[in-house]
Amino acid sequence: MPKQILKAYKVRLYPNEGQQIFFAKSFGCTRFIWNRMLSDKIEHYNEHKTELKNTPAHYKKEFEWLKEVDSLALANVQQNLRAAYNKFFKQGAGFPKFKKKGHRDSYTTNNQKGTVAITDSTVKLPKIGHIPAKFPSKVSGLIKSATVSKTTSGKYYVSLLVETIVEPLLKTHSNIGIDLGLTDFIVLSDGTKVANPTFLSKLQHKLAREQKILAKRRAVAKADQRKLSDSRNYQKQKIKVAKVYERITNCRKDFLHKLSFNLIKNHDVIAIEDLNIKGMVKNRKLSKAISDSSWSTFTTMLNYKAEWYGKTLVKIDRWYPSSKTCSGCGHLLTKAELPLQVRSWNCPSCLQSNDRDINASINILNEGLKLATLKTVGATGLA
Repeated sequence: MPKQILKAYKVRLYPNEGQQIFFAKSFGCTRFIWNRMLSDKIEHYNEHKTELKNTPAHYKKEFEWLKEVDSLALANVQQNLRAAYNKFFKQGAGFPKFKKKGHRDSYTTNNQKGTVAITDSTVKLPKIGHIPAKFPSKVSGLIKSATVSKTTSGKYYVSLLVETIVEPLLKTHSNIGIDLGLTDFIVLSDGTKVANPTFLSKLQHKLAREQKILAKRRAVAKADQRKLSDSRNYQKQKIKVAKVYERITNCRKDFLHKLSFNLIKNHDVIAIEDLNIKGMVKNRKLSKAISDSSWSTFTTMLNYKAEWYGKTLVKIDRWYPSSKTCSGCGHLLTKAELPLQVRSWNCPSCLQSNDRDINASINILNEGLKLATLKTVGATGLA
């Protein structure tokens, strides 16, 4: 049965000089409202021990230049700040931080009666009109909102949030278990191993070279007592460094999107470990490799794509001993019997020869199928 979902399309924009100035104003105004509202909230709480219910409208009389940008962009700042506060107080997330100029510059506006629209080669936005654009894929559905952003390398994008219909993928009657790793990005229960592309490692030398040049130009500007913003050579080199990071990010996302969709397309139930990735990256020896692997992003992609296309993603408890349990007979080894460096072992009970990662993925699949069955039974009210 077709399903209605919200899907984001990222579109490259090519604004002219006047449009770039408008974007700069919008980025600056939304950043100012965020910082000013947050600062006033903190000050008010310190004095009165209550939350200040401030809105962007409170500041427009004092700062009339706020009226030059889209009012919905400022209203969305208020909503985002409120959401950040709720996450801090109710979900234990970090306290909202002040925004810096040039760091993730963006603003979000809503579509009201066609104020956000698209043609074959342009995107229409409130107060600015049509902007030349390049669409990577066909955008179909009702546009709900648009988020304009500028990358560190100077490129402009708009992310269009669209309400659209997706058809569920055909059932394949195939299930798979996934063991996440570093040498191999994933190992599947059918014995397939997908190598870790390590995009950061592959471009590490180029990145280090560009960063070294950037450091030298920073030192020259400092010696000449010039601001970095006034040093053209520094700014040019800064863009080169940003482009290397951008390439790493784009290659990684492309790999993860293709791999996650392929798994969703070919399997009905996908079982995966629910790892504590935030805790794992605290390991200094493995943090860079874990971050480069982007396990969290991969799991997120599997999650929403499974929901979109009518498949089932099951997350296995992080403490489940998938590696130390024999997939043949269920014999459980101790941590001392199976240290991390041992990649294959023979079961002392049934004598089955086990590849550590493949064995773990089989156990993850078996546990996932049990959980999926219990979930189905509970949903039908038969339990």
